Amino acid sequence: MSALYSRVAFIGLGLIASSMAHAIRRAGLAESMTGTARSPETRETAREMGLVDEVFETAAETVQCADLVVICAPVGAMEDIAREIAPQLAEGATVTDVGSVKQAVIAAVGPHLPTHVQFIPGHPLAGTEHSGPRSGFAELFQNRWCILTPLDGHDPAALDRLTSLWQRMGANVDLMDAPHHDLVLAVTSHTPHLIAYTMVGVADDLRRVTDSEVIKYSAAGFRDFTRIAASDPTMWRDVFLTNKEATLEILGRFTEE
Repeated sequence: MSALYSRVAFIGLGLIASSMAHAIRRAGLAESMTGTARSPETRETAREMGLVDEVFETAAETVQCADLVVICAPVGAMEDIAREIAPQLAEGATVTDVGSVKQAVIAAVGPHLPTHVQFIPGHPLAGTEHSGPRSGFAELFQNRWCILTPLDGHDPAALDRLTSLWQRMGANVDLMDAPHHDLVLAVTSHTPHLIAYTMVGVADDLRRVTDSEVIKYSAAGFRDFTRIAASDPTMWRDVFLTNKEATLEILGRFTEE
C-alpha cells in the first residue's frame, strides 16, 4: 500500500512518538519522518537509533514541509509549541496530538494555528509505565483504541487520512466530542491513576509498615498500583490539572460510595 503522508514530524520523542515512528516505518505509511525533543540526550538517542530520518533542535525546524505534525508533549507545553511551529506549518498540513485530555489541548493549541492547516486532536489509549525513545515498539497500538475529537468545520478528507493512519498502525478509531472524551477518561484513566499515585504515596509514608513488608506482602492489586504510579509524573501532573473538574467529580462520587 502507498504512503499516507510524505513527511511526518514528531514534536517529542517519547514512548508514543517512538512507537508511532516504528509502526509507520514498518507499514510504509510515510515517505520520511522528522523529530525533535526538548532534551539533548533524547535527541541524541533518537539519532543513534535511527528512529526518524532527521532530528532537529527546534520544533520550528522539524515541522517544515511536513504534511502531518504530531505533538507528543505534556499538555502544559503545547501552547508554547503551537506558537513556535505556527509560522512554519505547510499549507494543507494536519496537526494532531496524543494528549490524554482534549478540551485543554484545543484551548491551548487551536488559537495559535493558521487557518490553512487542519487541527484534529487525538488520544491513543495505549502506553506502558516506561518512557523515552527506547521504550517504543511498533505493536503498541495493536487492538487499542485511538479517540479523535475533530472540531466543527474540519476537513473530512483530512480526518479520513488520519483515521487510516491509526488503523494501519493497528488501532481501532472512535470519534467523540472533547468534553465527553474528558469525562470518559476521567472515569477510565485519570481517577484510577490519581488513586494509584496516592496509594503508593500512603504506603511510602506509613512508617508502621516497612519497605520490606510492602515488597514481601504486596498482592497483584498493589503491584498494579506501583506499575501505574511509575508513569511519567510530569505528564500526569498536567493531565490532573487540565482535567481537574471531571476528575474531581468522579473522585467525589468514588468517595461518596
